[in-house]
Amino acid sequence: MCNRRTAGHQLLKKLMQRLRVRPNRWGKGVRGVATSETGAEVLEFAFVVPMFLTLLIGVIWIGRAYNIYENVTRAAREGARYAVLPSSVAQGNTYADAPSASCKASTTAFTNYIEPVLRSDNLDPSLVSGYCQKTALLENTYPQQCGVSISFKYPVKLSIPFTPLNATTINIPAQAQMRLENQGGTCP
Repeated sequence: MCNRRTAGHQLLKKLMQRLRVRPNRWGKGVRGVATSETGAEVLEFAFVVPMFLTLLIGVIWIGRAYNIYENVTRAAREGARYAVLPSSVAQGNTYADAPSASCKASTTAFTNYIEPVLRSDNLDPSLVSGYCQKTALLENTYPQQCGVSISFKYPVKLSIPFTPLNATTINIPAQAQMRLENQGGTCP
């Protein structure tokens, strides 16, 4: 038993001597060994930074696209709200835009409400495509009610580097519908 103990002790002593750090021929010791690994750190940095920047820029652009979605949806709601309000009794309870079952492109609601809302959010109203304002029976209402539906698309150009989405344009749809105040008669 005593022999084993001394043999293990001697083995440990030899191992410690071999592991002892000795200065190399330039006299740098441990620091000389550690500085030879800085290339690995630079390589890891070169791999991680593009991925991190892509993720960061992607989050910013997706957040901006969501912001634009909310803004064009708000613009569509404001336009629909304006389109369903009749004028005063003295003016005959007429609507700003005459009700029509077909899509109309340049309307008073677009000019007076949708354009200013888009401009207030620094969006260009001339980029709006597929604008449609029509009076029809509204979807998902019971009993069926007549109202105004406004829909359009607004393009957003995404610039997310190192991805297939770089310089891709997506069209963000906006749709809003509101019930007409005066429900008498038939819906055009």
